[in-house]
Amino acid sequence: MAKATTHFVCQSCGATAAKWAGRCEACGEWNTMVEEALPQPVAGGRGSAVASARRGLSFVTLDGPVEVVPRRRCGIGELDRVLGGGLVPGAAILISGDPGIGKSTLLIQALAALAGNGVDAYYVSGEESVDQVRLRAHRLGLDRSSVKLAAETNIRDIVSTLEKIPTDRPAVAVIDSIQTMRHDGLEGAPGTVSQVRACGQELIQLAKRRGIAVVIVGHVTKEGQIAGPRLLEHMVDTVLHFEGERGHAYRILRAVKNRFGATDEIGVFSMTDLGLMEVENPSAIFLGDRDEKVSGSAVFAGLEGTRPVLVEIQALVAASALGTPRRTVVGWDGGRLAMILAVLDARCGLSLGSNDVYLNVAGGLRILEPAADLAVAAALLSSLTDRALPKETVVLGEVGLSGEVRAVSQMEARLKEAAKLGFTRAFVPKAGASRQMPVEIRPLKRLAELVELFVGPNGEYAPKPAGDQAGDRDGAARPGRRGQPRGTID
Repeated sequence: MAKATTHFVCQSCGATAAKWAGRCEACGEWNTMVEEALPQPVAGGRGSAVASARRGLSFVTLDGPVEVVPRRRCGIGELDRVLGGGLVPGAAILISGDPGIGKSTLLIQALAALAGNGVDAYYVSGEESVDQVRLRAHRLGLDRSSVKLAAETNIRDIVSTLEKIPTDRPAVAVIDSIQTMRHDGLEGAPGTVSQVRACGQELIQLAKRRGIAVVIVGHVTKEGQIAGPRLLEHMVDTVLHFEGERGHAYRILRAVKNRFGATDEIGVFSMTDLGLMEVENPSAIFLGDRDEKVSGSAVFAGLEGTRPVLVEIQALVAASALGTPRRTVVGWDGGRLAMILAVLDARCGLSLGSNDVYLNVAGGLRILEPAADLAVAAALLSSLTDRALPKETVVLGEVGLSGEVRAVSQMEARLKEAAKLGFTRAFVPKAGASRQMPVEIRPLKRLAELVELFVGPNGEYAPKPAGDQAGDRDGAARPGRRGQPRGTID
């Protein structure tokens, strides 16, 4: 029987199979299995003479001397913040995001700033020609910088060229993008799992061997995940991901993984004609267009990495004309919203099952921490009862399945940021609250206490049963529906 020389590799998760299948058994994706050549066996395998002659390892202790190499700042404060203080020599960084969100623009801006500070900056493009990159640099006003450009897709040629960089000078290289690179020792088109894995390995070894900071640009799939094998994210030192809707002017760069700094740190940029400009005070931007007199809005005092950020959470609860009510969520976890609705129903006696629920985090930011639970509940209650929160109030706290409000980390830092922006009150978990907070606090032990503030002590603001909400659609049944809210909670 002839020995197989090919196998089938899932282009979504990297799983392999001996036979083709329409659906990957590992990740469940359809039509992702592609035939690729098997890797050639390496001389010196187990049991061979070469293997027996291999040298052993020499282990050392943790208290040995360490050479501390200073970080190299990019000159863009928000990017330096996300990187943990600047570029580390020899680091491999993967940056990803939707097409057109600003990856190449930000990187060429960073290279130009680094080149102006005496760093050897190299930009290798596999997607654009040199002239196209020059046009972009000219549009950004960077055409006089000393960044070195090249257009190439052969990874061995790129690595052999970068090997010649003198080691006594700091250097940074950008490879745009890894999905366009090809390794001539492997079969398969650029962008396949084996090609991405091999090219990534070559670049990472170059970074470690020569001390060059290598930044790799990666594409994303339609689900927002980095295209190619998940292994690539494990191989690199840092993974940065661009977030934000393309319709917004703001771009958020988040550190998903960082071996040299804090994860979940974000940098905020605004897209302008001159490229991406850093936003030094994101809270002021996210709250800039807030209408303080409208119900269905709550300000959440969040924490992104080490930075406190205030953001507005908007909710709209409306009578549904459909048999299955809609649940639309932008910027938050849809499963978490379902949990909050279930807790309001089961623990607080508020039924929202027959209503359409829309939830939006303003500004394009995506909130990941559960500390936003209480702010989401407050926005939902505000929309449901048509009563606004006091305008100088922030809300934070995690909600448990039994309806308890749980403590959140670094509450004082969050409230200091709120006080700096003029907020004077806060709804916070009772656990962890103290009198030394920078704003007036209202501690809550259970979610039902917040519900009582909105529906009134005697339930006079309680929502009507689902069958009576038809009159709400013309604005006549609920005073203030088309204008000001019915009032503000105390």
